[in-house]
Amino acid sequence: MRPVVRFLSDELIERIIGEAREVLFKLGVEIHNKNILSMLQEHGAKVDIDRHHVQFGDDIIDRTLETVPHSFKLYDTLGNETHNFSCNNVYFTPGSAALNVLDYDTKKIRKPKTEDYIRYAKVMSRLDNIASQSTAFIPADVHEKISDSYRLYLSLLYCEKPVVTGAFTIEAFNIMKDLQLAVRGTREELAAKPLTIFSCCPTSPLKWSDVTSQNLVDCAHYSIPVEFISMPLSGFIAPVTLVGTLVQHTAETLSGVVISQLASPGTPVLYGGSPAVFDVRYETTPMGAIETEMIDCAYNEIGKYLGIPTQAYISLSDSKQLDAQAGLESGMGATLAALSGINNISGPGMLDFESCQSLEKLVIDNEICGMVLHMIKGIEPKEDFPSLQRFEELIREKHLLISEHTRRYLRKEFYFPGIVIDRMNRTRWKEEGSLPINERAHSEVERLIKEYTPSRLPDSAKKELTRLMEKGAIKYGMESLPPLS
Repeated sequence: MRPVVRFLSDELIERIIGEAREVLFKLGVEIHNKNILSMLQEHGAKVDIDRHHVQFGDDIIDRTLETVPHSFKLYDTLGNETHNFSCNNVYFTPGSAALNVLDYDTKKIRKPKTEDYIRYAKVMSRLDNIASQSTAFIPADVHEKISDSYRLYLSLLYCEKPVVTGAFTIEAFNIMKDLQLAVRGTREELAAKPLTIFSCCPTSPLKWSDVTSQNLVDCAHYSIPVEFISMPLSGFIAPVTLVGTLVQHTAETLSGVVISQLASPGTPVLYGGSPAVFDVRYETTPMGAIETEMIDCAYNEIGKYLGIPTQAYISLSDSKQLDAQAGLESGMGATLAALSGINNISGPGMLDFESCQSLEKLVIDNEICGMVLHMIKGIEPKEDFPSLQRFEELIREKHLLISEHTRRYLRKEFYFPGIVIDRMNRTRWKEEGSLPINERAHSEVERLIKEYTPSRLPDSAKKELTRLMEKGAIKYGMESLPPLS
């Protein structure tokens, strides 16, 4: 039996959705994109073009909910299936778009460079428990106008896993779309085997900018999956109560569903978000707060109730270093998220309120993910009934270390983490250097990079990726891209 956690009753879910619908009908949302407003007006929404305002009735919401796929799949750069976003299937991906990295040598947060991103992509290619990469942080050594497409370029060049990403500008989408076409070959093949998920973020409260709403439509036209990242802050730009925040999150996310499905019915989406409570003591938005994690798990239940696969920014920490708080918040978030059945769990590697990535934390989190993925398999009998023969053998042999039953099921029944997790006795731990977890993690990072195997993406596709990226760089005044390694 798969273990599960729930925070909402079906009755409460229905009331939250009903309130969100009323908000969309009576208050509406701002959309700062006239073409999208015109599209909504053509489909029966009440639109005030001059005020960038739209109100949705139940009919338009119901029609678009009917066209949302109940599941979809992702594929790696070689075309192999890696994800099936259906039911309670769970996958992990690193947190995305951090502005900083935690430097292991100095223990200080700094701006990342291309070489940092390449190290990240090489490490990601070897982490078995994290199924997709993200465009994890923003290299500061390229022009800001290509920083979004450049991250995707490096990810596709160095790692075969699918990518969770997003565009910062309307223009950047075209480069990022072309990079995907360079891998897949044709628009039809890209639609048949999606390679990326784009994050599209409404602005709380109840607003879509020109850029994010256009990204949403552009993705829909190319059948590129999107995840809606609504970010209400409880007690600041959302009601202080968790239920009130869920009403706002539902309204903002449903407005995105309407836009994407009207642009192209059947566009695959994830019902996601990155909400947080607001800690008035420090004026911060703690992603590791238990209330934030409860909101994430709860809106996942709302998404599942609507028949939409889900995503959440959870399993990350607000700590500034690789310390006990980082482990506590990340482990608790990963466990709750998996037990709740969130399909795409975004967060491993992240620190400092979603602003910093750490490769050392990433390899530790990979072990957390492995433990959690093992946990949700639940407990099932494996030749345990009848039990008498097993206990007769135990009494006769005094142990079951080399029993046929033990050898058959040992690695199926137990998850054995790597060297990052210390399970040695004290004597052996001392003999092997008495290393603390941060040093073991750094050693693992260096090992993974040393043993990196280049992506099997054809050289012709790699050359086309580089040609497209160089063209984009020249457009914004760069003479060349930073050197690669």
